[in-house]
Amino acid sequence: MRTDTRIVNSWNEWDTLQEVVVGTAENACFEPTEPGHRPQERGLSEPRPFPTGPKPRELNEKAEEELTGLVSLLESQGVTVRRPAPRDYSVPLKTPTFEVENQYCAVCPRDVMITLGNEILEATMSRRSRYFEYEAYRSLVYKYWDEDPLMTWSVAPKPSMADDMYRQDFWTWPLSKRHEEMHNFEFCVTQDEVVFDAADMARMGKDIFVQESMTTNRAGIRWITRHLEPKGFRVHPVHFPLDYFPSHIDATFIPLRAGLVLTNPERPINSGEEKLFLANDWEFVTAPQPLTGNDEMPRYCQSSKWVSINVLSISPSKIIVEEQEKPLQDLLCSLGFEVFPLPFRHVYEYGGSLHCATWDVRRDGVCEDYFPDQNV
Repeated sequence: MRTDTRIVNSWNEWDTLQEVVVGTAENACFEPTEPGHRPQERGLSEPRPFPTGPKPRELNEKAEEELTGLVSLLESQGVTVRRPAPRDYSVPLKTPTFEVENQYCAVCPRDVMITLGNEILEATMSRRSRYFEYEAYRSLVYKYWDEDPLMTWSVAPKPSMADDMYRQDFWTWPLSKRHEEMHNFEFCVTQDEVVFDAADMARMGKDIFVQESMTTNRAGIRWITRHLEPKGFRVHPVHFPLDYFPSHIDATFIPLRAGLVLTNPERPINSGEEKLFLANDWEFVTAPQPLTGNDEMPRYCQSSKWVSINVLSISPSKIIVEEQEKPLQDLLCSLGFEVFPLPFRHVYEYGGSLHCATWDVRRDGVCEDYFPDQNV
């Protein structure tokens, strides 16, 4: 039995999980085409307009069944699980600066919400259809706010999402242009407003690593730095130049436990940014190729095949992996992990996998300094 009133407490991605929010596919809609996103249907010889409005019920039900399976597994491990309240995502949005025909879903709370010690932080978000996605979690946040007097709660400034916040020609750049820009790290969002998704942040105790991407710009990283460093955190921008469409760090660079990071062989970290890890005796282990190629992903999935490494740590020795990814399971077993395979392929259609579909509210650890040598 807990002897204090602390509910919100999570400092890294691997300490023993005690309370978590798992997303829901109820009432999910197709992602609308907008300046920050150009969804495309897979498996077509000729492109056609992406579907709009609510997703077919059978798709949502298959994803919800897998999410419910995740809930059951976590509860069997003693984890308290919360779910967001259902909302109607078919409602269009109109603000003074933009409008969009429908919203998206609440499958991936990791994109929107992050726990940093005893603080809950709501991200700005980078896409119009996800502008109000935080509302799915507000009742839960208020519950934590009412029950945990040690919790703090911050909301990042909402960007305008006006047309001029986006680089409109980004989506038509030829490969040669992408090669030219790969080390400039300029993507579809410009640098004029604070923009970030929470899933571009990886927490490792005192040190927070933030990917600059299509969903997190340099202004967003500056805001995160100014917000967190007075609280004792150290914020480090990281880059993966061979990823021409980077979005969220947790399919590229995944801390598995203290001293060990799972890396994506097709997206190496920018030269020089690995030095902090090596100076502090961290090991990089290369993920195996996914069993499912990009062309074999679910029809409306917008994630790459590397969502396969979007794993969820239950503790420093227990980890959940998508059921079909046997080579990854074997690798993790060889590293001393107890692996829990779980079917999650249908959830891929909704923008992520096991890590994306969760938001850890409480893990049992305290703030540790895993990078005492900062002189690199």
